[in-house]
Amino acid sequence: MPTPLDHEFVRAAARAADRLAAPLAAGPDEEPAGMPHRGLARRVKTLVAAYRSPDSALHGSRQAVTAAMTHLRALRSVQTPTGLFAGGDNVQSPPDSAFTVNDVCDAHVIAAGAGPELREVTAALAEIAGAASGSLLTGGVHTPNHRWELCAALARLHRSFPDDRLLDRVEEWLAEGVDIDAEGLYSERSANYAAHVSNPSLLLLAGVLGRADLLDAVERNLATTLDLIRPDGTVETVHSRRQDQNHPFPLAPYLPHYRLLAIRTGRGDFSRAAQLAATGGIDDPDLLAETLLTPDLCRALPTPAAEILPRDRYLTTARLAARASAGAHTVVYGGSDVPEHRRIRSGLACNPTFLRLFAGDAVLDAVRLSRGFFDLGPFRAAGMQQLADNRYRLTESLTAAYYQPLPPDRRRDDGAYRMADEGRFSAAMAFPDRPRDEVSHTTRVEVDLREDGADLRIDISGPRVPWALELTFRPGGVPEGTVPIGDGRWCLTTGPMTYRVGDDEIRIEAGVEAGEPLAGPDRSDVLRYDPGQDYTVVGGTDATTGNRVYIGGFGPHTLTVVLRARRAAPVV
Repeated sequence: MPTPLDHEFVRAAARAADRLAAPLAAGPDEEPAGMPHRGLARRVKTLVAAYRSPDSALHGSRQAVTAAMTHLRALRSVQTPTGLFAGGDNVQSPPDSAFTVNDVCDAHVIAAGAGPELREVTAALAEIAGAASGSLLTGGVHTPNHRWELCAALARLHRSFPDDRLLDRVEEWLAEGVDIDAEGLYSERSANYAAHVSNPSLLLLAGVLGRADLLDAVERNLATTLDLIRPDGTVETVHSRRQDQNHPFPLAPYLPHYRLLAIRTGRGDFSRAAQLAATGGIDDPDLLAETLLTPDLCRALPTPAAEILPRDRYLTTARLAARASAGAHTVVYGGSDVPEHRRIRSGLACNPTFLRLFAGDAVLDAVRLSRGFFDLGPFRAAGMQQLADNRYRLTESLTAAYYQPLPPDRRRDDGAYRMADEGRFSAAMAFPDRPRDEVSHTTRVEVDLREDGADLRIDISGPRVPWALELTFRPGGVPEGTVPIGDGRWCLTTGPMTYRVGDDEIRIEAGVEAGEPLAGPDRSDVLRYDPGQDYTVVGGTDATTGNRVYIGGFGPHTLTVVLRARRAAPVV
């Protein structure tokens, strides 16, 4: 018996498309001045989909066709003689142009099935795609996900305009192997690029090429993402190597992928994720085109599987652990790239947050640890060890050096020594050739994840330097049991504190096992977050915002911190 269609889903997708397309169709001759090429192509795709869909208010609308042609002329005008598109910070970029060509080719498939009423639109789309084909065939990339976006564009070009050279180029890129690790994470570990680039591109390639292994890669990534979904409906990003590592990422962009694979595989856990992704409503105008291109999306979801709690997951490749229960959701992270590479860089995982805790509406967004050690920045674990079930140790050892005179055979009469970087400072001093006196500093954080929170034991060893533990709470509550020190900051002294939002709360208590007494609220010079010189030398910061509570002092220290979540009505 065939699976029934989910008419409400299709109608919701049509409404989302109409919210974008209807105003464009209302002024079909209005030139889209200043619109980037990717936006122009997406508008064309949405207008064509709305024209073709019986569920859209623009079904069969001549004004939608006119608006599509207006945008196609604007798109053709920003296409350079190479076929690549002008605009953006990536100059003459094959992958950036591939994003646009993917939408152009999808619009071509939708328009080509409409008959003579979309003949002019179909011809304009074919002209734009053909002009770009040569440069995409020979062009290069500069990020991991670009390979799959470019391959998807080549495969779509072949789908509409068959050319074996396009498939040969796809196979050349795919021969490198998909960059997905043993845990199901792509190498960039980014929710944004998984949802918007890698997963949709690999799904397209799996369909065009008949490659079950590419479909399997997407399923593995989606299965892992299930354990990264947070109680607030976002996907964990602290471990990302891209821009989203410092920002929450919504689950909604994963909707079509969870939905499609739930329908095709019958997985109830994917069905639950698809429903969760649509909880806030469907706002993606691109979904309507997807329903026309992939009719399986329109089928009814299988029965969602109930969420099993408590649930634990340790992603060894990203060094990230999560524990979810009815009362709390806690994340521990020790997978920064900074200790190995000794630098802050686009493409590296740099976020120094090592713990988050969700207790309903009370959310501890970030726990970070600053140290005043040679301005090398906050604690970022170089290693993470699982000591037992739900128990982990994070460790980082820093070294800095003072340099001795050069040996006689390394000296120069002209004093012109080579410029060298010694890990924190660059100078014309030939650092590698000099004997060095090292100063070291080690931080260990042991985390015991519990169903109602976490127990921390922080050990700071080395010279006497200031340190500060920063706890950043999401706005909405007030830290009780703390002393305000200005600028949205509070000091936790000897007693417990509570952060309460409505009926939900997080309680924190700190104790000193070894070391000097903790710094009081008069030491705002100690009780602060220091991003380190890689940021401050260029006037930047990666500091958090929100309600920030500090515990600090002068090490060496051994400190215990108890975090407890309490919810008035836990989810079951």
